[in-house]
Amino acid sequence: MDRMIYLDHAATTPLDPRVAARMQPFLAADYGNEASAHFLGRRAHEAVAAARAEVAALIGAAPAEIIFTGSGSESNNLALKGVAFYHRLRQVHMVTTAIEHDAVRKAAQSLERLGVAITIVRVDGCGRVDPEDIRRALRPETRLVSVMHANNEVGTIQPAAAVGALVHAHSAAFHIDAVQTAGLLPLDVNALHCDLLTLSAHKLYGPKGVGALYVRRGTPLAPLIDGGPHEAGLRAGTLNVAGIVGLGAAAALVRAERDARAAHARAVRDALAAALAAALPAARRSGHPAPTLPGHLHLQTGLGPSRLLIAFLSERGIAAASGSACTATIDKPSHVLTAMGVPDAVALSALRLTTGEAVTLEDVPAVAAALAEYAARPPRT
Repeated sequence: MDRMIYLDHAATTPLDPRVAARMQPFLAADYGNEASAHFLGRRAHEAVAAARAEVAALIGAAPAEIIFTGSGSESNNLALKGVAFYHRLRQVHMVTTAIEHDAVRKAAQSLERLGVAITIVRVDGCGRVDPEDIRRALRPETRLVSVMHANNEVGTIQPAAAVGALVHAHSAAFHIDAVQTAGLLPLDVNALHCDLLTLSAHKLYGPKGVGALYVRRGTPLAPLIDGGPHEAGLRAGTLNVAGIVGLGAAAALVRAERDARAAHARAVRDALAAALAAALPAARRSGHPAPTLPGHLHLQTGLGPSRLLIAFLSERGIAAASGSACTATIDKPSHVLTAMGVPDAVALSALRLTTGEAVTLEDVPAVAAALAEYAARPPRT
């Protein structure tokens, strides 16, 4: 292959060299435990404090409201289970949607097995939830509503602020999974009316293995990991200092470059959409015309099983996906597309192309040519 074309930014983003440079000292010379009292510990503590401030600034929060975790999935679990455990699983009702990431969906299923009442709200054919459906699902015992800011598969942006306003009027807590949006859309926890918000470093050109959960002051939450007093008592364990520094550096770069990154992702996405409309005239674009993330292009290709198409593209140096990387090896229809009313056979032909800094307009013709070549082949099963 002459050049790799990376169209899977929703799964992970490449580590920005500037982020890696900020992390490097804490992978080598500055190896102290952040909780230690000596000079190496103080150095690590100061670096973590600076990163906490950078992450807080990205979402309009106070530094003390940022809890560092090991991933976005852990943050989602801490949000849902932490609320339920705080209330000792007694008369707890939660509301979420049919298109959430598995880190929320399966956390809710786990709580349901423990006796928590869960209401799953439907979405429309574009994958968008109606705030009125959320309102109708609320009960006197509703403790938490969890709605993702934008869907990781089809990219549909949810009316999060409207949902948050009605949830707060009901005196319940509101959680947003913002893993997909933090690098591309402005986030303000007060404007969104949220009490809990999930972030992940590796979706922001930061390192894997580190996430954060925003916890508004006063939000009732119990820890999932018991031990030392780390992270305000909500997440015990020695901090991943290098990873946290990387998340802070990535957050600072997002604040400086977000608009330019979003414009680049949108320009490449739109060029891809135009080129593929010509190459694959029978394909249907998922989520459209609802507002979607600037880098998402999700197609119902009609070309048979997407696993075969993705393997074909991979052989040509084009990295693509059908949906969430967490379910890439599961050969069954996406729960997101099923919730949107897409027939199983069509859903199994889905292709997700997500643009970002690692792909350019010059890459578009090669992608269109590869897909046209595949479409011209005999049908595959």
